[in-house]
Amino acid sequence: MRVAIIVWQFPVLSETFILNIITGLLERGNEVDIYAHLPGDTSKVHPAVEKYKLLDRTYYVPPIPKNLVLRGFKAIRLLWDNFQKKPLVVLRTLNFFKYGLRSISLWLVYAITPLLDKEPYDIIHCQFGTDGLTGMYLRDVGAIAGKLITTFRGYDISTYVKKEGDRVYDQLFRSGDFFLTNCEFFRRRIIQMGCNEKNALVHYSGIDCTQFAFTPRHPSNDGKIRIATTGRLVEKKGIEYCIRAVAKLAKVYPNLEYNIIGDGELKADFEQLIQALNIGHAVKLLGQKNQQEIIEILDKYQIFVAPSVTASDGNQDAPINVLKEAMAMGLPVVSTYHGGIPELVEDGISGFLVPERDVDALAEKLGYLIEHPEIWHQMGKAGRAYVEKHYDINKLSDRLVEIYSKVLANAPYQPLKSKSKLSIKVTG
Repeated sequence: MRVAIIVWQFPVLSETFILNIITGLLERGNEVDIYAHLPGDTSKVHPAVEKYKLLDRTYYVPPIPKNLVLRGFKAIRLLWDNFQKKPLVVLRTLNFFKYGLRSISLWLVYAITPLLDKEPYDIIHCQFGTDGLTGMYLRDVGAIAGKLITTFRGYDISTYVKKEGDRVYDQLFRSGDFFLTNCEFFRRRIIQMGCNEKNALVHYSGIDCTQFAFTPRHPSNDGKIRIATTGRLVEKKGIEYCIRAVAKLAKVYPNLEYNIIGDGELKADFEQLIQALNIGHAVKLLGQKNQQEIIEILDKYQIFVAPSVTASDGNQDAPINVLKEAMAMGLPVVSTYHGGIPELVEDGISGFLVPERDVDALAEKLGYLIEHPEIWHQMGKAGRAYVEKHYDINKLSDRLVEIYSKVLANAPYQPLKSKSKLSIKVTG
């Protein structure tokens, strides 16, 4: 199949779930093009970007000047050049009555540019709900052709909806061909917002389990208790509450070491908090790392914590990949009753779940794991088995191709009903 992947930015180091989709499709003999509004940071990229030469498959929207005069002059040139290729498409972008601000701002003029010399696609797969809106407008003006599939992942169905209102996807739900979510929690939400239940299916974000070797966890020879968190330093990840929990534990366990892998807007705030709590000896901010570096770090650790919370802007997480990766490596985990995470972490089996923002509960469960190293191996095995069964990228890639085929054939689906039926069954 010919598949167009629409994203806002590419490549993004933290979005391995999109890379996994692209590489899975390529490995199965599909032709894939990537369309992005903005280029990502290429100074540190995932190895798959280079291995599969993904930048050669990526097409970007021309930079849109903020200065309205410059934007207008550049748009005139684009209009002239593009008109020679597809005059009707260009004229549709200027339909201010139908497309409103997207047309008035000249966004559509810029957005169609990388698409005009491309043949029709079988599938247009938009990787977030906001990208689905982009794909919808581009298809409507005729800049791109194909079945439109949109995946909802988190921000797009939480923060964006809170900002724009519950009706923001009404037109997309009417005109899109199919919709995927990365957890049942978000599937229920899009159905509540008006998506046809028959057109909505859970399709998890997978990981390549072969890249994450299982290692039984045991107390270290040097007596250190090593706990890790991986994630962007943003409110949604809840890292502040784990820092506070570790501050409580450090008074009891002076050999405790908590390392935070990642970067983000709250870095300075966390540095100040660590200093204020006088735990600089126990808590370190390691900065952003690539996947291989993260694997090498986690190989030496005993407990993984992902204290996700609902952010003040409404942002929520699905079952996050860093948790899947840690579980695949055999780490017992502590996380929260948040978004789609309870669909991944089985409380008391592969780890523990606590309420959001509950510092005392985090400290209690981390303390329990510290005091009971005999359960680390058992929890780690359970986590590995669960991830292999439900989140293996190879199985999910096969399933995605099957979903594409069913969408092309307009065949019906049997949606995922509950957590007890985690495999996706597609029937014709």
